[in-house]
Amino acid sequence: MLQAGTYYTLKVVKQVDFGVYLDGDGDEILLPKRFVPEGLQIDDEIEVFIYHDSDNRLIATTMKPLGVVGDIVKLEVVTITDHGAFLKWGIMKDIFLPLSQQRSAIYVGDSYLVYIYIDELTGRVTATEKFSHKLNNDEILVAENDTVDLLIYRQTDLGFEVIINNKNIGLLFYNEVFKELREGDRVKGYIKAIREDGKIDVGIGQKGYQRIAGEEGKILDLLHDNNGYLPYHDKSAPEEIYDFFGMSKKAFKMAVGSLYKQKRIELTKTGIKLLDQ
Repeated sequence: MLQAGTYYTLKVVKQVDFGVYLDGDGDEILLPKRFVPEGLQIDDEIEVFIYHDSDNRLIATTMKPLGVVGDIVKLEVVTITDHGAFLKWGIMKDIFLPLSQQRSAIYVGDSYLVYIYIDELTGRVTATEKFSHKLNNDEILVAENDTVDLLIYRQTDLGFEVIINNKNIGLLFYNEVFKELREGDRVKGYIKAIREDGKIDVGIGQKGYQRIAGEEGKILDLLHDNNGYLPYHDKSAPEEIYDFFGMSKKAFKMAVGSLYKQKRIELTKTGIKLLDQ
């Protein structure tokens, strides 16, 4: 039997006026007409996301949810009830966050980090804020220098605690951060070190280039972290530059000028571009 909250590639077995039915491992699962691509025929296969409709029946959609079972994501509260809250899931149905799975008071319009799982009692896809027990380094699934996905989890005295590839926990030290980060932000990073006690140090961006100190280093680091391009130039507002780079516009212009003379960047009409070294 198929599990809700997951993607599957299923075969079309029946066409009806209100959609098509897909082979769900013995069960027929409806893909409503609004989601049926033009030209889809019987025996064709299509990738769909499976979830429960309001009548607790499995149903398919081609919409992309903001998270699947096993994901940790930041979702916005759209409704609060006496029993919990409903979070915007990115599909036709919102996801339920039970009152028992909330860590503190929550508010409509605010977003919260949650773990998506299948509730054992109801069999429905559910969200919880209480997922710290699922994050540990008992089984480390990465190696030093690996490129990884980082999710900003919370701040500590030393830096940002991050979730690595939705499984392990690592630390991003403050001196490695050159842009504003908030809980729930996702960034690309790499594994700097795995210590004997199982703790993991991470960096932002890619491994393999030499970081340098000062304003020039910040700009180069941010270029590496943003695919070699930043939409900032000498016409950018001082406030925008300070918010992104953490430096004055004067310092920014001096650093950019120096990097240009070193032939490390190219100046375009819309920003600055990293040159291949």
